[in-house]
Amino acid sequence: MPLHSELVAAAAFTPEQFANFATHLDRAWIEEALVSTGVATLRKRRLPMDQVVWLVIGMGLMRDLPIRDVLDKLDLAVPDGTTRTVASSAVSQARQRLGAAPMEWLFLRTGSEWATDSARRHAWRGLALYGIDGTTLRVADTGENRKHFGGQSGPRGDSGYPQLRLNVLMALRSHVLAGAAFGPYNVDERTLAAELWPSVPDDSLMLLDRGYLQANVLVPLVRDGKNRHWLTRAKSSSVWTVIKRLGPKDLLVEMKVSSMARQKDRSLPETFQARAIGYQRKGYQPQTLLTSLLDPKRYPADEIRDLYHERWEIELGYDELKTEMLEQYEALRSQSPEGVAQELWGVLLAYNLVRREIEGIADEVKEEPTRISFVSALRLIIDQLEWAIITSPGAIPKRLAGLRDKVRRYCLPERRPRKSYPRAVKIKMSNYARNRPRKRR
Repeated sequence: MPLHSELVAAAAFTPEQFANFATHLDRAWIEEALVSTGVATLRKRRLPMDQVVWLVIGMGLMRDLPIRDVLDKLDLAVPDGTTRTVASSAVSQARQRLGAAPMEWLFLRTGSEWATDSARRHAWRGLALYGIDGTTLRVADTGENRKHFGGQSGPRGDSGYPQLRLNVLMALRSHVLAGAAFGPYNVDERTLAAELWPSVPDDSLMLLDRGYLQANVLVPLVRDGKNRHWLTRAKSSSVWTVIKRLGPKDLLVEMKVSSMARQKDRSLPETFQARAIGYQRKGYQPQTLLTSLLDPKRYPADEIRDLYHERWEIELGYDELKTEMLEQYEALRSQSPEGVAQELWGVLLAYNLVRREIEGIADEVKEEPTRISFVSALRLIIDQLEWAIITSPGAIPKRLAGLRDKVRRYCLPERRPRKSYPRAVKIKMSNYARNRPRKRR
């Protein structure tokens, strides 16, 4: 029986309506993704396209296994007589036929729905909380990847691996991804972020790094939506004119839009209003928060001060994605830009599936999603995928109940308020010389 059918069958035996990993991803969505992107085919193959979708998702979860072993672990191939063995070349060809478009469609379709639902359930004063930020990922060191993605370059030569730049839009209180955009390393992250602004829903608050403190970013975010707001930290170079004092260290201010920004975008106004809220943590320099939340009664300054630190959730999400899911491996494994795109959409989709399962667990134990250990949930989900193929239906309820009880025990302790650590290196860098690509003549 195909993987998806096996897991759905497992869910039917589950006590307390267990929120099974695979049931979050509706089969109709997979079929629509294949049809919408022109990949669906009527030809009978050993590796049907819907199963290849699950193979790509499995690649995102089982990073320590070769792709061929992922296929075998998940038992995805349609039997041919007495064997399920598929040649490695057939796996590569199946991935090429699938391409990246269906995985992108599927991630964006599911992410939009899941993140919107999640952010609404964990809203602050009626506003869904989102964050957006960028990072980089290494990709396999092939000529195609290096030509397409590029990487760091300096006096000592090019970086050891090509790199891509990734931006994600995240529902901060559950870490569910609402959207993503990526491209070559030399693309500015704010350029990638511009692709994600249409995905930001109305009645929301965007928590941003101060690198996004630009009129061409913030003004359209508010102007082009209904009740959309932003919150960020002021730069040392930020200047404004005080219009009105709203409270202690709470000012209504006016900020000028640079002539250069207005030349690039004629729709920008000459000035825009913001609220400047000062704060200082013990042992740190005074800071100022800037926000479009102008009503001090509806949005109290003290709550905004505490709320800004939730921006760090997106950094924790990147840690889950890069350190835990990708296991700090040096690079995505695909050898071509199209393969990298397909693999990355699969990784992001797998991450969201784990996060959806964590939300189900959190609801049952009546805790916030960020209190459930991502590492524990990820390991148990991989266990699900492996044993669902071989477990008899009669043993499923007991096994699932045992897994759920284990996850309950991995509920993380409450975070200490405003904790801080000094910057220190715990692991010494290697003494070996860096293996850098030779300079092209």
